[in-house]
Amino acid sequence: MSILTVKNISHGFGDRAIFEDVSFRLLKGEHIGLIGANGEGKSTFMNIITGKLMPDEGNVIWSNKVRVGYMDQHAKLEKGKSIRDALREAFQYLFDMEIEMNELYGKMGDMSEDEMNKALERTAIIQDMLDNNGFYIIDAKIEEVAGGLGLKDVGLDKDVTDLSGGQRTKVLLAKLLLETPDILLLDEPTNYLDEVHIEWLKTYLQSYENAFILISHDIPFLNSVINVIYHVENRALTRYTGDYENFKRVYDANKKQLEAAYERQQQEIAKLEDFVARNKARVATTGMARARQKKLDKMDKIELTAEKPKTEFNFKTARTSGKLIFETRDLVIGYDSPLSKPLNLNMERGQKIALVGANGLGKSTLLKSLLGQIKSISGEVELGDYQEIGYFEQEIKEVNYNSCIDEVWQDFPGYTQYEVRSALAKCGLTTKHIESSVCVLSGGEQAKVRLCKLINKETNILILDEPTNHLDVDAKDDLKRALKEYKGSILLVCHEPEFYRDIVTDIWNCEEWTTKIV
Repeated sequence: MSILTVKNISHGFGDRAIFEDVSFRLLKGEHIGLIGANGEGKSTFMNIITGKLMPDEGNVIWSNKVRVGYMDQHAKLEKGKSIRDALREAFQYLFDMEIEMNELYGKMGDMSEDEMNKALERTAIIQDMLDNNGFYIIDAKIEEVAGGLGLKDVGLDKDVTDLSGGQRTKVLLAKLLLETPDILLLDEPTNYLDEVHIEWLKTYLQSYENAFILISHDIPFLNSVINVIYHVENRALTRYTGDYENFKRVYDANKKQLEAAYERQQQEIAKLEDFVARNKARVATTGMARARQKKLDKMDKIELTAEKPKTEFNFKTARTSGKLIFETRDLVIGYDSPLSKPLNLNMERGQKIALVGANGLGKSTLLKSLLGQIKSISGEVELGDYQEIGYFEQEIKEVNYNSCIDEVWQDFPGYTQYEVRSALAKCGLTTKHIESSVCVLSGGEQAKVRLCKLINKETNILILDEPTNHLDVDAKDDLKRALKEYKGSILLVCHEPEFYRDIVTDIWNCEEWTTKIV
């Protein structure tokens, strides 16, 4: 049975077409992975099916009484509410029923016999609804999901507006899972989740009985939970059964077949055009030339998909740094309260270190303390000599209205416009992206603009805070290659072992230093 049917939708922004005549269906219980390169329209598709965007053409048809849950990372959380309050909102419809039931009980003393019987019928129905939907174990459900996503470590009584971006995302995800909708729509849910909580979400989705559509560039995670792939490319949406590996095998085989057919057709076209050109003027052969021309005119010409710009992340290296990168002496990091025990850490030239561990332990805080962006609570940091640091920050909260060209140009004023465009193109951005404002780009495209600025700066130390968030598979693979080839030192925060394992020389587990219980 089809829960969702999308018929022949087309949509675009300005002169840029995103979808053309796209159809889609979601069956009951299907676990769909929605994949494609950054900027192809995955999040746009989610916005269209949830009604946040109206397609230019076509229809979106949901089955009756389907409850849809969408994890919108831009949703607002209300100041003054605790995490627990926000999560209890997932059950608001049950609390409303309880209020209605109690109001009916309160009015029964003034009811006639007929009104009383109707009220008793209604309260019995409500009571069954409350029992069947676990109303009396709501707090236990909240504790379970909050624990699975690491929110209990943050503290369920903490005000939601005091949370980091990653913690807010966890609250929105937890609330969505607690709602248990008929269909889950998840847009990169593993961003800001650490390895333990990704594993918990994987187990949860594997046993999820209802349907979901998942956008994710984390292929091992995607493979473990989905059974159907929809691939977004070149304004089209194509369905593949099975996991990502099966998709790649079929996709590559189809692409080769199409390219071979295109080559054969081009050879035939060339022969026909040559015959027409040589014979159309001769009386004896003009009839044959016209016949060949008709064949050409009627031919259904094969078109190959335009090749997308390939990412080429090649870091520029500065002169060699001193032997010492940094040394900390009894360093305690944090804001209002300590996040770590006194740290005595040492990093030397040539080391490539991954910082791992649960979210909220202070990995980003440590990076900012080492860079001098925030003041440590106590202790000292000694930095070495001749350091040229490149820093990739996890979150950029300000809305950036600069065009991509201006964003890079202001950091590299000596570049010509051609050099700026060329640098952005090497990061996998098309001409339309390059001329757009940064704020209208997808998360992955914005990350590529920031990486463009980083790779064009001469560095000998890279400090990277979750650089793979939002990046598509090809971009992530090329970033991994570039970091392996980088001659300088690297300090990297990452929750994807498949990404960092082949890059780093050392792994530091921040759970060994934290003041929090993990």
